[in-house]
Amino acid sequence: MNPAAKPVLYSFRRCPYAMRARMALHVSGRVCRLREIVLRDKPAAMLAASPKGTVPVLILDDGTVIDESRDIMIWALEQADPEGWLHPEQGSHEEMTALIDLFDTDFKHHLDRYKYASRYDGAVAETHRTAAAAQLTELDARLSGQPQLFGDQPSLADMALFPFIRQFANTDRAWFDVQPWPHLQAWLAAHLDSLRFREVMQKYAVWTPGGPEPDFPAPQRPRPA
Repeated sequence: MNPAAKPVLYSFRRCPYAMRARMALHVSGRVCRLREIVLRDKPAAMLAASPKGTVPVLILDDGTVIDESRDIMIWALEQADPEGWLHPEQGSHEEMTALIDLFDTDFKHHLDRYKYASRYDGAVAETHRTAAAAQLTELDARLSGQPQLFGDQPSLADMALFPFIRQFANTDRAWFDVQPWPHLQAWLAAHLDSLRFREVMQKYAVWTPGGPEPDFPAPQRPRPA
């Protein structure tokens, strides 16, 4: 792959999978050509590259297609990992991966049926909220002695889980805010308020074939003195 070439990134701003991929690309500094889409009108070029039709999709200059968010995160961090996301301060890489696996499967199952109960036959939102809440109670306990999931600094796990915990919290923010999870709530608030999250959540015009493909991450602007 030509290091000077820019991969193409298909993204949708509000998708949590796309969020975490963008955060990894942001920290790595690996610049892509961003194609922001709307899910109800998916571009033919994206579907040709990845027929499953979900974002994010990263297309490298050699034609390689990476269409799973975690794989994009790993690819970006293998290019550059200046903050050590792949190397947790505490625990092992295997333990970190197992936690991400748990939330990508079990927690996500309950999150979908809590947030979108009407889409699933027989789903009772409160039942799935209770099941997901049990996992968040465990995260709160983990965070009681440290600011991040695997130590003092963010790791891949923090960034992989954060967008989904944000989505869970926003489903009923008033309920979430009164739960006995002070450490988890502080962790979420810190990530929401981070400069990185604000920058990856900037709005871009929807891409159309032949239209502009802005650089992502955007070039750094001088910070106020």
